[in-house]
Amino acid sequence: MIWFWSFLTYSFLGCLLEEAYAAATGGRPGRKGLRVLPLCPVYGAGACLILFVTDRVAVWPPAVFFLGGLTATAAEYCAALYHEKVLGVSFWSYDGLSGNFRGRVCLPFSLAWGALSLGLRYWIHPALAPWLARLPQPVGWSALTCVLADGLLTAVLLRRTGDITCLRR
Repeated sequence: MIWFWSFLTYSFLGCLLEEAYAAATGGRPGRKGLRVLPLCPVYGAGACLILFVTDRVAVWPPAVFFLGGLTATAAEYCAALYHEKVLGVSFWSYDGLSGNFRGRVCLPFSLAWGALSLGLRYWIHPALAPWLARLPQPVGWSALTCVLADGLLTAVLLRRTGDITCLRR
């Protein structure tokens, strides 16, 4: 269950990061990825992938930066494709930023993901993992049920409306 709890935790922290970024840049608030829960699953998936991919190179920070940034960028690109092709919506566009690829990913954010990968690998996850490992398994199954239900509700709403504003309250 540690991977699920990590996914959930980093999805929540990603939601907080999105809100902070929106507040700092004057961007659109309410940038969560699910209808009910305050989660951005792309961050949870990206963080778990970063932890997995950088495990064997953790002793060399430049490799963590490079692989973490590349992994997060790939996760972001795949999430954008899924949103566009399967759900018929787009949560973000980097069209106006330098080094963008089809508006789904861009160099400035890839570099930011690399920097965040360092924080995740060396400080955040080592501090949180012991606490996440202590969570009881029945609580994990209940939480998983809630996340899956919200994910299904979100997918249905997005497919039906074709508009991400349906996720706002």
